[in-house]
Amino acid sequence: MALFEPHNISRIDRSPGWIERIPGPYWALAILLLIMPSLASDFVLFQIFGWSFILGMIALSLMFLAGYGGMVSVAQMSVAGIAGYMVAIFGESAIDQISMGWPWFVAIPLGILIAAILATCVGWLAVRTEGIYTIMITLAIAAAFFYFCRQNYTVFNGFSGFNGVLPPELFGVDWRTAVPFYYLCLFWAALYFLVVLYVSRSPFGLALQGVRDNPRRMAALGYNVTAHRVAAYTAASIPAATGGILLTWQSAQISPGTISIGPAIDILVVAIVGGLRHPIGPFIGAFVYVLLKTFAVDFLTSLGLSGERFQLIIGLGFLVIVFWSPDGVLGLWEKFRNWQKRDPLRGQEGGIE
Repeated sequence: MALFEPHNISRIDRSPGWIERIPGPYWALAILLLIMPSLASDFVLFQIFGWSFILGMIALSLMFLAGYGGMVSVAQMSVAGIAGYMVAIFGESAIDQISMGWPWFVAIPLGILIAAILATCVGWLAVRTEGIYTIMITLAIAAAFFYFCRQNYTVFNGFSGFNGVLPPELFGVDWRTAVPFYYLCLFWAALYFLVVLYVSRSPFGLALQGVRDNPRRMAALGYNVTAHRVAAYTAASIPAATGGILLTWQSAQISPGTISIGPAIDILVVAIVGGLRHPIGPFIGAFVYVLLKTFAVDFLTSLGLSGERFQLIIGLGFLVIVFWSPDGVLGLWEKFRNWQKRDPLRGQEGGIE
């Protein structure tokens, strides 16, 4: 009879599924983003959130290289820019003399492919350096690409660039209107966030992090350190290229000013402000940057100061965040959570034993 007693019934341990492992606040954030069009104006959807998602995708490519590979590249805006240029050249724009007018299902893959080739070439050159030298060589590449586009009128239309670059009207939807464009950017931002999160835990991602921490040991174990680093540049080009195409569609134009040294440094600032340790960091940094960039002029004007000094507000915000937390906003959040767990009597984490 003991076999039938409740305490002898064997129990099957069931590990929680991936849906159950996602914390509740993440679900709340996802629901909030999905219903945001019913809460926010078109300006907020298109200019604030749309721009934040786009910059977040480009900064995500930098976070992937720097956070998981230990390689800080300032050329990610150039990778995004070449994709935007290629969509304008192969697709349709107001510059009929240069644009070829090919359909979107040809122009967009070609743009991403050429951006991946450029990123691979950049990686092939940059992986032979380390630290500040990697930053300098990628900055030199970004500067060279900027001046090349500005001085080339045959292919890139020089200083003027391309205007009238609009997304295709698929399924009868004008994707440049506020709500469709918001969901378009949200979809790709969420997709690349999940992809980077998955790749970071895949064999390639773990090997890349091993190369970051100890390249000599990884080489001794039989891993091709150079190949992994170059492959990381190629993989990081995909979200950057997608962000560049969406950025071109948002402003309906692409010009050398889009890929100049200033925007290239801005992507670095966005990634650092958000945090380089997790894929959510670039999107947080992009949101903070867009808020400062959008409302800094109005804030200065309300104080009776010149609106042209809006970069000062952005710089001060960057310094304050980095001063209090070298790991960006994510570091501040972690410090806050650790502070909540501290015992006020002993000054240590955890409660009274």
